[in-house]
Amino acid sequence: MIRVFGHKAPDADATGSAVIWSWYLNAVKGLDARPFVLDEPNNEARFVLDRWNTAVPAILDGVRPGDDLVVVDTNNPDELPDGINDANVIAVIDHHLIAGGLRTRQPIEFIVRPVAATATVMAGLIGDHLDRAPDDIKGIMLSCILSDTLAFRSPTTTPEDEVLAKRLARDLGIGIDEYAETLFAAKSDMSHLTDTELLRLDSKIYGFPSGRFRVTVLETVSPAVPLARKEALMAGMEDVARADGVDEVLVFVIDILRQEATLLVPNDAVRSIARTAFQVVADGDSVRLPGIVSRKKQIVPALQG
Repeated sequence: MIRVFGHKAPDADATGSAVIWSWYLNAVKGLDARPFVLDEPNNEARFVLDRWNTAVPAILDGVRPGDDLVVVDTNNPDELPDGINDANVIAVIDHHLIAGGLRTRQPIEFIVRPVAATATVMAGLIGDHLDRAPDDIKGIMLSCILSDTLAFRSPTTTPEDEVLAKRLARDLGIGIDEYAETLFAAKSDMSHLTDTELLRLDSKIYGFPSGRFRVTVLETVSPAVPLARKEALMAGMEDVARADGVDEVLVFVIDILRQEATLLVPNDAVRSIARTAFQVVADGDSVRLPGIVSRKKQIVPALQG
């Protein structure tokens, strides 16, 4: 069996891409493949699976030498299970920068394209076979694209993402604006999460010249809700940073509709990061970053310097 999975803290694209590629390997390639997640999917991913009548993939119980694996929506070992380099990774399908550190036992398909969603990469690989995909696969693919592009608001959006999303919406007979509204409402519902869970909700760990950071983005149409918890979130950052082996936890609350971010500023170290990376002076415990909505395209490059 081929195990297909994405990164830790699975979002809509990581979860959905595992489902999409497993369908392709099974239905088109005639292989035995099954989707997995590494943690409980976030609220938006669960909404997508429920909307398209798809079961939540099982949580992967570790990887072992000899396991056949396909990694989707990441190529970063920090976001993958321990022992990943001892297993038999047969393919990586992604749209992020090359992190380095992933080793394979043989030459593999390593496909990384500069589009907004891994689902878009997969559509290109699936080709004409996409016409035979059932509605649930098309609906999940559409959801991944709308989530990662913020319904075409994000600077990561490419013409390929937009054309594909509109094609899928036509095939499904649904309106993009209406569906995106329900998707973002699910993305914005953080009420059930503890402060620690929120700090790791949509989060990735990166090593930069200035330090090793957990970069968390909270995308929402109701930024006032997570911002009302900023004191509790900042109080928990040090414990999360210590537990995760990072120097700082950087939390960006992304206002989808106003297309701006608010960076929480718990200490002088983050205040210095804000000044150096984003050229803003943070006098208080948060600072607005107009026009910043994308971790991949804007936040990470700024932190890299």
